[in-house]
Amino acid sequence: QVQLVESGGGLVQPGGSLKLSCAASGSIFNINAMGWYRQAPGKERELVAGITRRGIANYATSVKDRSTISRDNAKNTVYLQMNSLKPEDTAVYYCNADVATPGSSASVYWGQGTQVTVSS
Repeated sequence: QVQLVESGGGLVQPGGSLKLSCAASGSIFNINAMGWYRQAPGKERELVAGITRRGIANYATSVKDRSTISRDNAKNTVYLQMNSLKPEDTAVYYCNADVATPGSSASVYWGQGTQVTVSS
């Protein structure tokens, strides 16, 4: 089994910054792409940013100039640094990872989510 655990969410004022972390653990052979998604109340889950194992990143247009996704392959961890936060960034943030386990092909796993609230 593979578990993804997010951390770093919370309440932040508009214009503030936050760094989310997501650590994968369990029976892991290799982790391919990793990413961050978010879901605001009443809205569909959307991609925020993704990163390949080699570090090639892509971003949603809404966060591209304010966010940086990174990963530490040795720690099986992905990060999301978000700056200049806006109220519309308020959502539950989920990480996911495309994980290959010993003897099995890769599958996508999800974390439980961490709440980010941007409010004064």
